[in-house]
Amino acid sequence: MRAHLSTLLLLALVVIAVAAVGLTGSSVVERVAVDTLIKLVVVIGLSVFIGNSGILSFGHASFAAIGAYGAAWFTLPLAAKKIFLPHLPAFVLATQLPLPGGAAVGVVLAALAALVIGVVIMQLSGIGASIATLAWLAIVNTVCSNADSLTKGTSSLVGLPLATGIGTATASALLALTVAYVFKFSRYGLMLQASREDEVAARASGIAVRPLRLMAFVLSAALVALGGILQGHFLGILTVSQFYLEFTFLTLAMLVMGGMRSLSGAVVGTIVLAVAAEILRFLAGGFSVGGIVVPAATGLREIVLALIMLAVLLIRPRGLTGGHEISLRSIRF
Repeated sequence: MRAHLSTLLLLALVVIAVAAVGLTGSSVVERVAVDTLIKLVVVIGLSVFIGNSGILSFGHASFAAIGAYGAAWFTLPLAAKKIFLPHLPAFVLATQLPLPGGAAVGVVLAALAALVIGVVIMQLSGIGASIATLAWLAIVNTVCSNADSLTKGTSSLVGLPLATGIGTATASALLALTVAYVFKFSRYGLMLQASREDEVAARASGIAVRPLRLMAFVLSAALVALGGILQGHFLGILTVSQFYLEFTFLTLAMLVMGGMRSLSGAVVGTIVLAVAAEILRFLAGGFSVGGIVVPAATGLREIVLALIMLAVLLIRPRGLTGGHEISLRSIRF
């Protein structure tokens, strides 16, 4: 682990640099920086399971939803809860916690859900497990869309405290980065990576593959839930649809584009894609150069982002980092 300590320090500096840009820029730049850091928490969470196990998961957005709504039950102002969610249990309606307390509740709920469903999903491997995670996502989305007493169904839940600022987002990203780093280079993470390379050989060597995958799955779900909680308290509003397919494929694209098998890939892919998305959002809204007016182009952002990802994967199939970790030694080289 000590040999890779420079990786953690360099990635932490990248996170701090993003925060610094947000603090020194305009309010728009600050919002972009906070949103990027929140996405970074989610993508790092995905890498804990996907990167170490080699199993692609399409269901982690469900844990972001569970965490976000679980935290909202306790962070919403009492008056708002009685109006929007009057059928919650009495002790929930009478309790209001600050963001750290509500986040702890949401993360625990998501981790418990991951533990229960993970026991079933981890019986599978490869594409079977991936499809099972997608099915789980569909189940959670359907339940949340119809649970009016818990989530307001397909309506928006408004009134959440705007408690996610640049400081909170930065601290959360650094926490997620540290947790992912410690797990990856621990004996459990290394054994899980061995099973990713050759599951049969790993089992023959005495590695308990399923318990290790379950451990990574639960830890990954907890970090993704933290990202969902931060997003809800950044926007001040929750909808079930914001934690479904668009959320899933955007965060997966960030991980794949950077490099699934490295923590550095999660960080690099998130920042590159987030910056590219914001530039394209500006261009798609129309602009003028030297008196020449370029009209708004609906869908330009999505099309160009898809082309960028396609080009990156064609040129570097293992992502921008090639699946390797950034370190002082690699930079010197």
